[in-house]
Amino acid sequence: MPKSQRGVTFIGWLVLLTPVAVLVYAGIRLTPIYLNYFHVVRSLEQLAADSKDDPQINPVSVRNALERRFDVEYVDRPSAKDIDVHREGDHWVAVAEYEDLAPLIGNVSMLVQFNKQVILK
Repeated sequence: MPKSQRGVTFIGWLVLLTPVAVLVYAGIRLTPIYLNYFHVVRSLEQLAADSKDDPQINPVSVRNALERRFDVEYVDRPSAKDIDVHREGDHWVAVAEYEDLAPLIGNVSMLVQFNKQVILK
């Protein structure tokens, strides 16, 4: 009576684990980019919370405050100059809209687009 094979062969394991390995590697490459984005979000939300006490908000003071916060949070991208501060009706709005690129393998990269907007009262 012939013995039947059971289980997964080495080639089968390679086929199964290759996509998982690529996804794990992509996650490792994207982690610093998302950590940086979370620092940007935290800085903008702290700025919005602190702006409730400041009656005289202007773009220069907002960018100066953001620059200090970005230095504390070690934000690489975007710089405080890249944050759009404009007036909408009776309040000010700060918008961080930027892209970041994570190289993956060779000439293949992942482009991540971020857009965060906070209202400054």
